[in-house]
Amino acid sequence: MLLRISASILLLFSIFFMPFWVSVILAIAGMFYFAIFFEATIIFLISDLFYGVKEGMFHGEVFVSFILAIIALGVIEISKKKLKFYK
Repeated sequence: MLLRISASILLLFSIFFMPFWVSVILAIAGMFYFAIFFEATIIFLISDLFYGVKEGMFHGEVFVSFILAIIALGVIEISKKKLKFYK
């Protein structure tokens, strides 16, 4: 439990003070390591609320990283169930 809380705080710290790609790597690692790491989606929502701008490529959507985090969490959870070496 303490490891999960520490990972969430580290991810929150990386959103505010590190480049975005570091946060993405930490979030994906957390999604693979922990059971359902929904904290990553919440932290990416916070990131979009602070730093989000309208994306022309996504039809003016502001919450792009939040939506992608939800999709990534779903895909990773489904793939973890299909892997033999995962618990």
